[in-house]
Amino acid sequence: MRPESIDSLDDPRLAFYTNLTDVSLRRLTEPSSGLYLAESPKVIERALAAGHRPVSVITLEKWLPRLEPLLRGHDVPVFVGHESQLEKLTGFLLHRGSIAAMERPPLATVADIVRNARRIVILENIIDHTNVGAIFRSVAGLGADAVLITPECADPFYRRSVRVSMGTVLQVPWTRITSWPAGLQELKDAGFVVASLALADDAVSLAELATENHEKLAVIFGAEGHGLTPATISASDRVVRIPMSHGVDSLNVAAAAAVTLYALTNTP
Repeated sequence: MRPESIDSLDDPRLAFYTNLTDVSLRRLTEPSSGLYLAESPKVIERALAAGHRPVSVITLEKWLPRLEPLLRGHDVPVFVGHESQLEKLTGFLLHRGSIAAMERPPLATVADIVRNARRIVILENIIDHTNVGAIFRSVAGLGADAVLITPECADPFYRRSVRVSMGTVLQVPWTRITSWPAGLQELKDAGFVVASLALADDAVSLAELATENHEKLAVIFGAEGHGLTPATISASDRVVRIPMSHGVDSLNVAAAAAVTLYALTNTP
């Protein structure tokens, strides 16, 4: 790595790190530029372990010893600044010490992602980046093999998603299904039973789905508020419900994903 002191915030090489608090700018810039932001040495380490290439890094001086072994062999500029400089540059206090601009890897095909998978999670039109990141963390920690997301789903490489996931979006195989819900047929042809989490009168309980012990299972979680679309539910092999009490009908989608994956992983 090549440490360089930040002499001017107008340095064009720092342009990608500016205005990070502007949500609309991030949504436009991150996916189309072929870059994403990895925040904190832990997340940077996971990005590098996944084979992603760094473009540059901004950091506080005290984090250089932590970054040096991670970036060894990568000829990238590491811009070192004071807290006040980096806060002005990014729009927020840099609590986690470092942010790296990383090249986005090309998305794999659905066939490549599910080829050796037994349990996959599908996110339909989930737009909250915090929920997306939290679900990826549950997938990584509770034994699912991959994630598929629909065309309208939030970007897993969005900075908040990466941070909330603790970098697990960089280690869990994922891709977008370009045709939805027609793309479910490809999963069925590959031997997957498709289960939708939905509040339906004919839904089976999560415990019942777990005891069926399907060799290949794809579980779909729907958008915040509206849940799954009728077309998706109709195309599913199973409709599943988490039993609730005290007049509560459902959980937050990230919590529902965690409960579901735990139940499927810990079936006797």
